[in-house]
Amino acid sequence: MFRLVSLNLNGIRSATSKGLEDWIAQARPDCICVQEVKAQAPDVAGKFEQLAGLQGHFHFAEKKGYSGVGVYTRHVPSDVRIGFDGGEFDAEGRYVELRFDTPARKRSLISCYFPSGSSGEDRQAAKYRFLDLIYPHLQKLRRQREFILCGDVNIAHKEMDLKNWKGNLKNSGFLPEERAWMTKLLDEGGLVDVYRQLHPDATDAAYTWWSNRGQAYAKNVGWRIDYQLATPALANQARKVSIYKDVKFSDHAPLTVDYGFSP
Repeated sequence: MFRLVSLNLNGIRSATSKGLEDWIAQARPDCICVQEVKAQAPDVAGKFEQLAGLQGHFHFAEKKGYSGVGVYTRHVPSDVRIGFDGGEFDAEGRYVELRFDTPARKRSLISCYFPSGSSGEDRQAAKYRFLDLIYPHLQKLRRQREFILCGDVNIAHKEMDLKNWKGNLKNSGFLPEERAWMTKLLDEGGLVDVYRQLHPDATDAAYTWWSNRGQAYAKNVGWRIDYQLATPALANQARKVSIYKDVKFSDHAPLTVDYGFSP
């Protein structure tokens, strides 16, 4: 079994102060992909390079206290790839890929943090630029190797993926263009939404993010915007998926999938 977790931390210092490391020790994932680290290398050094015995590999943003992704793993990767576009979004710390290659197979685990467009038109335009760049990158990768992308995609794909879908039809994260991009990725692009493969009809139980406004968490007025997107051969190995909500480490919940392969 291979246990893989995706979690937007909303700040590694904040999440670890709320018991994240104890939970990792209990959950015993093989890898945990994290987003929104909100720290730079000096902040991590000597403090967060490891969590519960897992070794971290990171892509930090140039801007302090912003974005940043990482993968904590108990297995040594054969290669670590930082960034994917060589420009705007690499500067924002949005992509780290760990490769676990052997003579018999090529396999990658990716932690990726898609931009949010909720703060205004400029950031929504940046989000569309990101989508335009990440799609061909993932297609090229799919032709070369098997992979699982874990991440905060900042898109709720279908009406069942958020509580108040009617009230969000014109809001970033549920715009027609964003949802069409997800459909294209899953249909023409050939990737599999692992959660939906195992739970095609789940609604309220599927949410992974809740606004800090009002009582969204208490009332479960949430969104499903955190994903594990896999090539079909790996997706077909998915055995069990869970969303942990007993302790709140951030405004997102950990998404855990157990796969039937060994690392």
